[in-house]
Amino acid sequence: MNLTIFFKLLFLGSCLLSFQACKNDLQAVRDLTREPQAQVEEVYDFNMLYSDSAIVRVRISGPVMLRHAEQKAPQQEFPQGVLVEFFDISGDVTSRLSSRYAIRDEEAKKVFVRDSVVWESVNNEKLETSELTWDERTERIYTNKFVTIRRPNEIIYGNGFESNQEFTRSRIRAIEGKIQVTETD
Repeated sequence: MNLTIFFKLLFLGSCLLSFQACKNDLQAVRDLTREPQAQVEEVYDFNMLYSDSAIVRVRISGPVMLRHAEQKAPQQEFPQGVLVEFFDISGDVTSRLSSRYAIRDEEAKKVFVRDSVVWESVNNEKLETSELTWDERTERIYTNKFVTIRRPNEIIYGNGFESNQEFTRSRIRAIEGKIQVTETD
């Protein structure tokens, strides 16, 4: 009789242990069903070159680039600032653009720079604003924000700016400031 009680206790104990082993861990279930996190690649002290017909037209550099490799909206983010150098067909730097923050939308082919945006040309022209957009497809740079443009003999203020990416043809909206005018016959 003792043997029968022993087997009954053994059977009951194994049933209790199997119920304990089947307990679900809710956090483990949540981890299994969680959406995968977007992949972010980190690049430090980077230099990127953009060329057209094997001629380097733009160089982008900075301390940190985060590439958000999401399939729907891939982006390159520059959280610690960026320096963009534009080159002419001979490979000479024509202008530089810097900011403390930038983000590039890879599908739209647009770069948004903000926070202490400064553009400087080799002709001693300097544009300062809080935000600029560079549209790579149309090769246009523009903003609707307040801008200050400094040239050797003048300072121009305006609300809005538009230019080609070489900054050789530009337009300032709502101009005010000290402008040098030369009369022609």
